[in-house]
Formats: sequence, structure tokens, C-alpha cells
Amino acid sequence: MAETLEIVSFRLKPGTEAGFVASNGVVADWLARQPGFLSRHLGERDDGSWVDVVRWQSLEQAQAAAQRIMTEIGDCEAMRAIQPASVDMGHATVALSR
Repeated sequence: MAETLEIVSFRLKPGTEAGFVASNGVVADWLARQPGFLSRHLGERDDGSWVDVVRWQSLEQAQAAAQRIMTEIGDCEAMRAIQPASVDMGHATVALSR
């Protein structure tokens, strides 16, 4: 089982920026309950886009969580703030972690 990074970039809908980080508690709590979850880092880029990097024990666990997230918490404030057409998700095998 190789550790995997899930890297998601996205933009927010206009008017949702101010409360976005605070509203991520639901997402953070949900992720923490998922099998294989190790850590999460959420950041805003200079151009206003966002990146969400989640570390998983395996690609299979990352993919399983990705298949469930919208059904289970897709209606929460943080998820509703994201522009769906802007979402770009990919995975990478961890080669070095310190």
C-alpha cells in the first residue's frame, strides 16, 4: 500500500470567500472519519484559486472516499461554495515525506 496525495484545485463561487475556511469543519471532520485518512492541507493561491491536498494510506482509500463525499456531505456550506466546473482532481504516489 503506497501513500497517496490527492490534489484538488478549485475556485469558489462569488460571495462565498469570507466564510469558506470556517465552514470547512464539516469536511475536516468527515475526512478524519474515513479509512486511510492521514492529513489535509487547504490553501489559497495568489490568483484566488484554492488547493486542497489530502494524504491517504492508499490510492484505493482516496478513491473510495471521493466516491462517497458528495453523497454524504455534498450539501454542506463548504462544498456548496465550490464552483463545480473549476474542480481539477489528481493523485500522486508519495515519493518523499519528512
